[in-house]
Amino acid sequence: MPKYCVLVIDMLKDFVYGSLRSERAQSIVPNIKEVVEKARSSGTPVVYVNDSHLPGIDYELRLWGEHAVKGSGGSSVIDELKPEKNDFVIEKRRYSAFFETGLDLLLRELGVDTLVLTGIHTHVCVLHTAADAFFRGYNLVIVKDAVNAFTEEDHTWGLKYMEKIYGAKLISTSEFVKLIKGV
Repeated sequence: MPKYCVLVIDMLKDFVYGSLRSERAQSIVPNIKEVVEKARSSGTPVVYVNDSHLPGIDYELRLWGEHAVKGSGGSSVIDELKPEKNDFVIEKRRYSAFFETGLDLLLRELGVDTLVLTGIHTHVCVLHTAADAFFRGYNLVIVKDAVNAFTEEDHTWGLKYMEKIYGAKLISTSEFVKLIKGV
């Protein structure tokens, strides 16, 4: 039986309401909330992986402008999805939740073999996290209505890529609820 872990990727104030805001990010908040609540109630770990950039240092800032600067209000998780005491929070400085973070060690110590990805942006941080998870041997589940991107084209492209290249299973929030009940 798979050992799941839900990742909530970059659901931060700057991505939802701030400098890199996206109305499409706002549209997935209720689904992520449902996924996280069902995961918690089933004992499935929830890990928030959040951009936390060093000002004037991190290369991503040159590409995207200032966002999610460590210690700023914009780098905190939106109020609607705040982590709870038994959740885990990992800070990242690049697109992938694995690059130069302690995520892999945490997942291995939790005995996780299958990652359930939610968050923003399907074709950037979600995709690069999926790539690094695949390279490390994790199974992937993408909750397709709990991830999004700036455009429908980028969102659809990211989903298709992860399904084809990484063998990710694409499911809906309601399918996740049924899946997690069987755990």
